[in-house]
Formats: sequence, C-alpha cells, structure tokens
Amino acid sequence: MILTVTMNPSIDISYPLEELKIDTVNRVSEVSKTAGGKGLNVTRVLAEIGDNVAATGLIGGTNGEFLLQNLHPNVRQCFYNISGDTRNCIAILHEGKQTEILEAGPTITADEANGFLHHFKSLMESAEVVSISGSLPAGLPVEYYIQLVEIANQAGNKVVLDCSGAALEAVLKSEVKPTAIKPNNEELSQLLGREVSKDLDELKAVLSEPLFEGIEWIIVSLGADGTFAKHWDTFYKVDIPKIQVVNPVGSGDSTVAGISSALSHQADDVSLLKKANVLGMLNAQEKMTGHVNMAYYDELYKQLHVRTV
Repeated sequence: MILTVTMNPSIDISYPLEELKIDTVNRVSEVSKTAGGKGLNVTRVLAEIGDNVAATGLIGGTNGEFLLQNLHPNVRQCFYNISGDTRNCIAILHEGKQTEILEAGPTITADEANGFLHHFKSLMESAEVVSISGSLPAGLPVEYYIQLVEIANQAGNKVVLDCSGAALEAVLKSEVKPTAIKPNNEELSQLLGREVSKDLDELKAVLSEPLFEGIEWIIVSLGADGTFAKHWDTFYKVDIPKIQVVNPVGSGDSTVAGISSALSHQADDVSLLKKANVLGMLNAQEKMTGHVNMAYYDELYKQLHVRTV
C-alpha cells in the first residue's frame, strides 16, 4: 500500500470569471470545489491508476468533513482529526490569469502534533511507500517532517518527500534521509542560495554536493525540457515530446504519484522515470488538477527517451 500524507489540506475553490472587477461585485455562475492540497492530488492520481492507496493528514471542522466526502472512493481514509477547521484555497480564473487567495489554515497544538506522530506510526505496518507532500501548518516545527521520515524509515518503508523551503532544508541537513525528493530548478536555487540553470553538467555538480548525500533518488523537473535525475551515482536525462498544455497545476504532484507507484512496484530506473514523467504530462493535458486520462498513457510512454549522462 502507498500512504500519502497531507499535513495542510484544503478545499480548493475555483471561480472562473471573464473579468475580475476590483472594488465591486463579481458574480460567479460556475463554482468548482474539490479536496485539495498537494498530497491529495497525489492520492487522486494513485487511485485513478489503480494503486492501493491510503491518505492521512490533519483535518478538522465542516471543511474536513467535506474533504472526506469528496475523496476518490478507492482511497482508504486514515486522517487525524484536529480542533481547527481545514482551510479554503480560492483560485480566481480571469482573463487568462489565475489569482489565488490561500488561507494559512489552522494552528496545530502540541498535543495534536504528538497525537499525529503516534497515529502515523500505527499506519506504518500496512504501508510500503510513504509519500509526503506540501507545506506544514502553523504550530508544527520546521523539523516535523524529519520525525515522519524517521518513523517511516524505521518501519522499512520507502519515503518520497515533496516539500520546499525550510522544511526541505531541515530534512536534507539531518541524518534522516528520504528515498526520493523532487525539487525543481527554483527550489534548488533557493536551497543553495544561488541560481541553478538547466545545464546538465551544472546539475550533475549540484546534485553531487554534500547537501544531497544519502538520498537514493533526486528527480529534478525541467518543465518542457524534461527531467534530470540522479539514482545513487547514476545520472539520467529524460527527454519528453512537446504536448498541448491545458493546466500545468498539479503536474508535479502527478509526477510524485508516478515515483511512489514505481517504487511500490519495484520498477527499474527507466520505468520509474518514464512513469513519473508520463503521469505529470497527462495531468498537464487535463483541465482538472490532479487528474490523468490513462487512455493516453501508453502512447506517451513510448515517446519518452531516457539516457544516462
């Protein structure tokens, strides 16, 4: 089983408008509300491709109830209840632009933080791969993901960690290492405090730095230029075909779903990289975030080329 972790989930609300008018009333005829958060995008894709998936994280209030009611029916629900209300995240789609209003979410108490650690540990026996995604809510220390990764490692489970900023830096500087991380160029630049280009030689040098030592898989998204990856001491470049992009939001989460799925199925390197990239591309071709149409999977899969560099 693959266990996904979303510590700060949300109800994602989409308001499409022909024009966003400031300081007046905007009336919306169509409203979309979905269970959101990076980890739940991963969850949805895993359920759609037929993997055995369970979802955990922190939920609370009426929004938390709505979230549970709107999960994919094939997802096992293992959430931990908190006193605060799950947040809303609003996206206003207007004039070809996307303006977002993101609530910070509830503040987690010390008792809730400790309670979730015990709850998380109880789920380890039935999991093989743990996929941890997104930001930490207020109240949790920046080192919290270190504790989750350590619990999963002690249970012998593989861990895919997709976060950024201080939370990722804390994990990388600790002795506790996830199996895989998926930074992009911007996140690498933020971590290292300098601009990181898409040059392959520079990427090889960057991923060989001590900060990334001990991590089995480092998979760097290069957007339309494909992917650069490091598996232990082997470097790979994934070349992808040009596709018609409809909505790129959630493509990184779909890629994480592919990594997690491939690890669960013990896929070889080339198969892992192809699956991860194809799922990310399929998401980009759909209007809905965190959704893939598997009817196009095989066709795209054949067009990807993975080479060592």
